[in-house]
Amino acid sequence: MTITNEILATRIARWTERVDLLATAIPGLKLYRREKPTEPMTALYEPSICVVAQGAKRVFLGEDSYVYDARNFLITSVDIPTVVQVIKASREKPCLGLVLKLDRREIAQLMVESSLPLPPAQKSSRGMANGEMTEPLLAAIQRLVDLLEEPQDIPILAPVIQREILYRLLVGDQGARLRQIASTGSQSHQVARAIDWLKGNFSQPLRIDDLATQVNMSPSTFHHHFRALTAMSPLQYQKWLRLNEARRLMLIERLDAATAAFQVGYESPSQFSREYNRLFGNSPVRDIASMRQMAASAST
Repeated sequence: MTITNEILATRIARWTERVDLLATAIPGLKLYRREKPTEPMTALYEPSICVVAQGAKRVFLGEDSYVYDARNFLITSVDIPTVVQVIKASREKPCLGLVLKLDRREIAQLMVESSLPLPPAQKSSRGMANGEMTEPLLAAIQRLVDLLEEPQDIPILAPVIQREILYRLLVGDQGARLRQIASTGSQSHQVARAIDWLKGNFSQPLRIDDLATQVNMSPSTFHHHFRALTAMSPLQYQKWLRLNEARRLMLIERLDAATAAFQVGYESPSQFSREYNRLFGNSPVRDIASMRQMAASAST
């Protein structure tokens, strides 16, 4: 661990001393702490750079897995359903990290202003990858976190530092991946547009041909590139969004299973229960009861 990394870990530890997750005053920046390894759990990774200053995490995407720690960051170029777990953490040395959201429009604008070339045409690849943490990138991230100590400077300096972070990513070993997503007309960009539509309309019936036409792709090409980026089909992606939203509705808003199922687009409660069990390993009622019990135990 470098000195810069130790400083970053110290900063994150101080801000997360009383909370596991902190949405900071800097737009798009969250800090987190975990004091023990966790069981695998479903999570939607948004376009972001994920950094661990201390400890380690593992993310499963289809048959692929990605481990990131102080030496490697994780970068996600589209919204991707995953399974994630903390694999290295303790009370003495907690897993300390941050997530910084990325904006495709800002990436495209920076590409223009920096005269960065369009990425070469290439085969579709996963919308998630590990990248090697460099000292300039780490230093910029540390300066961004340091701004939390000077909130009056955040509106002016945070956008400048965030642009530097974006630039470091664009010229780094995962830069082509980001440029592909931000390049209008690229197949990755077209799939990203389809994902945006799915996130906003997951409760509606999904017609693959219509969605493919909407993003100017043939159905077969659309299906191929969608699976290449996300490790699932569009229908599986919609199902994941529906089931996780239903889980939130039952857990947070205390809806019953049938009401939650209808609200996210299911017409059959029995089909909802089968698919819920397949994803979460338990029936809706038992799963929510177990989560509430765990939350109660953690708070005592």
